[in-house]
Parts: sequence; C-alpha cells; structure tokens
Amino acid sequence: MSAHAKAAIAGLGLTDVGKVYGRSATDFAAEAVRLAVADAGLTVADVDGLLMSPGTKGSPKLSLQKVLGLRDLRLLSEIHALGASPAVMVSAAAQAIASGEATTVVCVFADAPLREKGSARDAFGKQRQVPQGFASYHVGIGAITPNLFYAMAARRHFETYGTTSAQLGSIAVGQRAWAAHNPDAQFTAPITIDDHQSSPLIADPLHLLDCCLVSNGGAAVVVTSVERARDLARPPVDILGWAQAHPGQVLDPASGFGLRTGAAVAGPAALQMAGATVSDVTLLELYDSYTFTVLVTLEDYGFCAKGEGGAFVESGALAPGGALPCNTGGGQLSSYYLTGFTPIVEAVMQARGHAGSRQVDNTDVVMVSGSGGVLEHHATLILSGEGR
Repeated sequence: MSAHAKAAIAGLGLTDVGKVYGRSATDFAAEAVRLAVADAGLTVADVDGLLMSPGTKGSPKLSLQKVLGLRDLRLLSEIHALGASPAVMVSAAAQAIASGEATTVVCVFADAPLREKGSARDAFGKQRQVPQGFASYHVGIGAITPNLFYAMAARRHFETYGTTSAQLGSIAVGQRAWAAHNPDAQFTAPITIDDHQSSPLIADPLHLLDCCLVSNGGAAVVVTSVERARDLARPPVDILGWAQAHPGQVLDPASGFGLRTGAAVAGPAALQMAGATVSDVTLLELYDSYTFTVLVTLEDYGFCAKGEGGAFVESGALAPGGALPCNTGGGQLSSYYLTGFTPIVEAVMQARGHAGSRQVDNTDVVMVSGSGGVLEHHATLILSGEGR
C-alpha cells in the first residue's frame, strides 16, 4: 500500500510539554523545528517550505522564518483551521512535495497559554468580544466556553441514542492506561470509572476527566518525498491519504450537531485516497478535546454503527489489549494538548516503531484525526509505517 505514497514524514520534533514556563510560543516553535530537522538527519538550511499554525496568542507567525534564519523559502504560510490545522498542514505539505513546489517542508505548531501563577481557566487570555443584539443570546445563558457547547453536543447524543456518562468514562480510563507508558505524558496515575464519575462536573454531562489538558510546548514534522525519506536517518512514515470536511452546523436545530460531524465525510474520503477501508485500519490516533469527540468520531468513521459508540468504547476495544488501539500515548486527555499535533506525534512514533512499552504490533494503516471549533472542522490523515 505504501507504494501509492509520494510524500513521507521523515523527521519529528517535540519540545518539553506541559507546565513549562518562561518561554514563548515562538521559542517552542523554533526548538520544535530544529529538533525535527535534526531528527531527520538534515540541517535547517535544507528546509525550503515552512507551514505553521498560530496558538492561542497568535504565534508563531510568518516571522518564524527569520527566527530560524531560513532563506529563499519556496513555501511559507500560516494555516488556521483550529484543531484540524496540523493535519491540514501535513496534507498541504504532501501536496507541495508531490507537485514539486518544495522538497523539504516543516509543519509546526506551538503554544504557551499557561503562566506559572495562572491557571487553566485563564490560560487563554482575555475574554472574547461579546456580540451585540440577538447574536449575544448565548452569553445570557452562560454558554461562553467550549465546555458548554460540547456538553450540549454530548447531551443530544445521550438523548438520541442512550449514550451514558460512564461510557464516555471508558475512553478516559483507557487513555490513562496508555499514558502510563508515555514518558511525555502529564498524567500517568491509573483512574477508574468511579474516579471519572466522581470527578467534578464541568458542564453537565461532561466531567473534569472528560476534558483535555492545557499545555505549553511545540511539535513539528518534516515532510519530504518517499524516495528521499528512505535514505534519511529515521524510518519513514508514508502519507497515504488525507481529506477535510467543514459542516458549519453549531447550534443549528436542523443540523446533525452532536450526532454527525465532518469525520463522516473526511474519514471515508481519506481512506479512499489511501486505497484502504475501515477494516484495514490497525491503529487510531484521534483528536480528543473531550471524550465525546472520540466517541462521535469513531461512529462517523464507521468503526461502529451510529448510536453504538457508547457500547463500543465500553467494551474496552480502545484500551491496552483491546482490538483497536486508540490514542496510545494517552492523547490530549492524559498526555498533553498541542491541538491536532498530539495525535500526529503519537502516530509517527508508533509508525516508526519507537513507542517503547506502548508500541503496537501493526502500523500498516494508521488513521489520524483533527477536529476544530465545536465539531465544526475536521481533517483526516492516513499514515503507514510499513517501510520501517
């Protein structure tokens, strides 16, 4: 299957992540790029393409080129599709390589929302400007954070299909079990369904352990041609397929909000490009801003029927020892949050065979998701470690 790929991930860079203070997003971004390039056995001077996605404070910016001392780039752009951005960047890089637009493209995301004397609650800076008129109705009911909107999405799924909070807890428990084997994870202590159920309600029906972390740090990958990647320092990770979907349906009563996401379009399209089907997928690395994001993505990708996601995750299929390994580094719930780069980093490590005691056996078809906004934007990648 890897013979169809024209581009591959040849380098990976991950800075320290979590409560790492005193550094800007640009600092993290520059370090991640340098780490990724060195990991591939290249130099910064080899880079002729740079794609970046801004974090909560709007950095890194195009000026990262100057920070890195890059000259005569053939490709330079900021890509912003919220949590879907990293997967979109990788697909754009693959297209640039396939077309000959560039030869060595680095994709990078970094953020530094946490302050040493601050908290996760105020990590994302000043409150957004409040809309005027009827458009501000949601402010009056307290719906001013993503937690509230995701809670509404989850509640609709619960009411429609009978999904339960404890079933969402199965996702959190399984991912924490994976995180125990990840030295980069922020939280590794085991948790139980009882722990999940007794954790504070953040926005009913979502508990604290349903919600992702807030982290400082940066990550980057180097994308180049498959042929060139074969001769570089690390096992190549072939990029077999990709797709996007942007349903734009938040709070529209006639839409499938909470029941159907862009994953239903992007997943099958990416698999088709890769010449694969759901049954071929051996490893999942899914965007997990909330446990519910994982559940609805599983359904929309077709790993279980619509409405059966609760029973599927409750079976233990995603946890260590399960039939479908998912978020094997702990994901954003337990490991660290670098938007859509969290699943990409773990996918690359697994596809290379470099995941240590959490390494899975088969990485021939790795499916990776990115989700942005409140289930508004979706991007899928299909990667392969067959060549390792």
